[in-house]
Amino acid sequence: MIKILSYILSCVFYILFLLLLVIFHPVQVICRKLFGYQAHKTSVDVLNFFLMRVVFFLGVRITSLPKVNLPTDRPLIIISNHQGVYDIPPIVWIFRKHHPKFISKKELAKNIPSVSYNLRHSGAALIDRKNRAQAIPEIYKLGELIAKHNYAASIFPEGTRSKTGVMKPFKAGGIETLLKAAPNALIVPFVVDGNYKIEEKGMFPLSLGAKVAYKVLEPIEPAGYTAIELTEMVETLIKKELNQ
Repeated sequence: MIKILSYILSCVFYILFLLLLVIFHPVQVICRKLFGYQAHKTSVDVLNFFLMRVVFFLGVRITSLPKVNLPTDRPLIIISNHQGVYDIPPIVWIFRKHHPKFISKKELAKNIPSVSYNLRHSGAALIDRKNRAQAIPEIYKLGELIAKHNYAASIFPEGTRSKTGVMKPFKAGGIETLLKAAPNALIVPFVVDGNYKIEEKGMFPLSLGAKVAYKVLEPIEPAGYTAIELTEMVETLIKKELNQ
């Protein structure tokens, strides 16, 4: 019975998820073209509010959704572990006052309703993972953007998501590049706990009843630390929260 239910609810979930992306694509275009950056950003915030909650149709329970009280007069670098695509909406929503921008593989900037449009027009760093010479300038440009406007950059130093929830080693390269462009950025560790369970058995059917939690840890002043030291520090803190 549970297996049959998982097939039915997975279908419902994917229909609703895709419907939200399709509906909000023209909304984003209209907001940006007619009303500018802030209206476009607001439309993206609202979209991610709904994307974060559509997982409820899978019986997913968000047991912790923090509110942040971080300075808005300096840039942030949000460093998070990565458990799946469902990590993105909570970051967008929780840090919405800080205009979070993402580092994304460039393939996602094409052919995905809403997602691709936002990546192309929000200031995201679109990188070729196999081409370091292309990726570093893109990440540096993102660092310059957050430094200029006091925005936030969100980075997943594992590179790819963990399918088991067990963290992969953090890499310091992207963080180092961001800090070169925005040396006064505040480092904000962000913990994702449980999202991997949604796709634990694959993309279809999805697993039901997962408990997920998000936590913003105490921010870290980067002064006096190297990028490698900061990366190791954040990795250790997040692992501790996940009991790893």
